[in-house]
Amino acid sequence: MNNAMQKKIILGILSLVLSMIAEVLKAEIVHDFSKSNLEGWYVIDDGVMGGRSRGQLEIENDDIGLFSGRISLQNYGGFSSIRYYTDNIKVKKYKYIAMIINGDNKYYQLRIKGSRNDRYVYTSKFFAKNGWQQIRIPLADMEPYFRGRKLNKKNFDKKYITELGFLIGNKVPENFELRIRSILLE
Repeated sequence: MNNAMQKKIILGILSLVLSMIAEVLKAEIVHDFSKSNLEGWYVIDDGVMGGRSRGQLEIENDDIGLFSGRISLQNYGGFSSIRYYTDNIKVKKYKYIAMIINGDNKYYQLRIKGSRNDRYVYTSKFFAKNGWQQIRIPLADMEPYFRGRKLNKKNFDKKYITELGFLIGNKVPENFELRIRSILLE
């Protein structure tokens, strides 16, 4: 490879890195597990309805949130979730919620609330494959649900996020592990 070709490749890589840095600088960090503990996070399993699923959230390697456990269908169960209660996070200038995750080839839901008074959540299903990845979900695509049923309301159009979380409930008994590095608004 000649010098001109090497220079062109290096400039291309540098341009890509700079554009990625610019995108990150425009983002707001909602939660970064490398800079916090688990304060504000709660596990809610189907045990609230008599189910037998068990989930937990712990810090792994001082910088990753590990949501793991076992889903059971006994006693009409079938889900585990984690929730993060936060102060009002303004979302007006953002279009996406992004997650840096490492999955286990299973489907999960991202869930957010626009007000603490809402009894329903806005959700989006995503596939968490093995290996680190960034998943970006348009806020406007988050659909309103209450206890698993889609509501006849507008998709997410709120000014704030007051709660966010993850849920697994694929209607099969299974072990799960979802690693979360950070959650951002872009």
